[in-house]
Amino acid sequence: MPGVFMTMSDSLAPSLADIEALADHALGEIPPELRAMAAGVIIRVEDFPDEETCADMELESPYELLGLYQGTSLTEKSVGDAGTHVDMVFLYRRPILDEWCETGERLGDLVRNVLIHEIGHHFGLSDAQMEALEAAPDAADGAGPDEGIGDGG
Repeated sequence: MPGVFMTMSDSLAPSLADIEALADHALGEIPPELRAMAAGVIIRVEDFPDEETCADMELESPYELLGLYQGTSLTEKSVGDAGTHVDMVFLYRRPILDEWCETGERLGDLVRNVLIHEIGHHFGLSDAQMEALEAAPDAADGAGPDEGIGDGG
């Protein structure tokens, strides 16, 4: 998808496709052995959580939820679970963009952190383990695909 990262800063708010491209890039940075374990997880980007999710989670606002894992973690799966449901990670574009504007964090880093957190639920990781993963430096040189977006440059 050449150019998507270069044109985001010149366009209107990043689209669903832009957030999906950032998520795909972030997924590619996950160590191969973990990425293989998450291969069956579907990643969807939507503007907001649906009304049922907001009600189930007792959210005061749909902006409170940046992402959501729906499924059964690997630590709780059994042979009998095979094929009964699909594991999914939802990334919510508008709350993510709101967080991006409020914090000034690079958008690619924010999407990466939300994605890792939600995939962490798939692996059955604790919040402390996920925070350690989220805090880890980028695998490459620290410059993600949205270099310059949200950092004043």
